[in-house]
Amino acid sequence: MIFGKTRLELKVGIFVFIGAVILIVAILSIGGFKTWTSGYRVKFIFNFVNGVKIGAPVRFAGVDAGEVKRINLFFDPQEAKAKVRIACWIRRDVNVPMDSTIWVNTLGLLGEKYIEIIPGKDYSRCLAGNEQLSGIDPMPMHEITELAKGIARNIDQTMSGINSREGTIGKLIYDPKIYNEMDMFITNVRKNPWKLFFRAKEVK
Repeated sequence: MIFGKTRLELKVGIFVFIGAVILIVAILSIGGFKTWTSGYRVKFIFNFVNGVKIGAPVRFAGVDAGEVKRINLFFDPQEAKAKVRIACWIRRDVNVPMDSTIWVNTLGLLGEKYIEIIPGKDYSRCLAGNEQLSGIDPMPMHEITELAKGIARNIDQTMSGINSREGTIGKLIYDPKIYNEMDMFITNVRKNPWKLFFRAKEVK
């Protein structure tokens, strides 16, 4: 009777163990854990990262090749300013040339921020584990807003000048004398197109 109870407990223990292993494997697979794939860590330095978060993808030539593992601020004494160091895990089969371009990209206009690696050409010098490269800073949103405001301001000034009959375009539109001269010139060229070539030779 005791032997039968022991066998039952053994079967229950094996069943629970197998269930726990399956559960752990499922959790790690859903979380994208990198235990099953070998890789190495590299670091990218930025002045501004525009909201990159831990766990964000790292893409090499547009293909997912790793993820962001750590983000920390540090003070650069040479440039006397704060910078951001992003530690990334990269797959072992991905070689990143030292002349590659590193920058922060966005999935869509307002989507997730991730690290984009545009491969360089010199594969004789590739990034090794724990080495670092400087990245290209993304443009802050306030600078984009100011740029858009500047373009809108210039367009508004140009339209105001045209409406005020200032500048070449304003005079061409509103000055009847210039308009009539242009109309006469176009009519003359249509009737006598050879004159256009004759004048071109005179200019030479």
